[in-house]
Amino acid sequence: MSRPFEIEIAESEEELKKRLQTANLGNQKEKLIMLWWIKSGQVKEQQEIGKRLARDTSTVTRWLQKYRTDGLSGLLEIKKAPGAKRKIDDAAIAALQEELKTGKGVASYGAIVEWLKQEHGQDIEYATVYALVRYRLGAKLKVPRPQSYKQDEKLVSEFKKNSALFSTV
Repeated sequence: MSRPFEIEIAESEEELKKRLQTANLGNQKEKLIMLWWIKSGQVKEQQEIGKRLARDTSTVTRWLQKYRTDGLSGLLEIKKAPGAKRKIDDAAIAALQEELKTGKGVASYGAIVEWLKQEHGQDIEYATVYALVRYRLGAKLKVPRPQSYKQDEKLVSEFKKNSALFSTV
């Protein structure tokens, strides 16, 4: 024979209803509905909760155990995976940021890959470097357009002075 289904819900029905209305994740709503059903006396057995929620009774048991040990905040806690370790260390990222801030510019992402290999001994893939520079650091590779070595500086400055595009209005 199984043990009797006894659990004490600390929160009031009104509080559970309010939390249920403000919950935006389906998993949290299911857990709050379960607690509300128990508090309001609508369900008397774990199997009934499992049938109503279309969940296995072991899931309901795990949720109730979590509520008993950690309370409502522990039951509704959203866990997030830590993710993979970064391939580029923080020192290399800081040095890369400084390199990008200098006015020289970098010719290509491939050049950054080579720079990381030479300066920091890190063999990083092109796509990883692109994603880091473009999206995380928010930098665009800007290199000045090539200019002819035959240009006369005096004529260029004279043109800029007299041109309508470069004059300030």
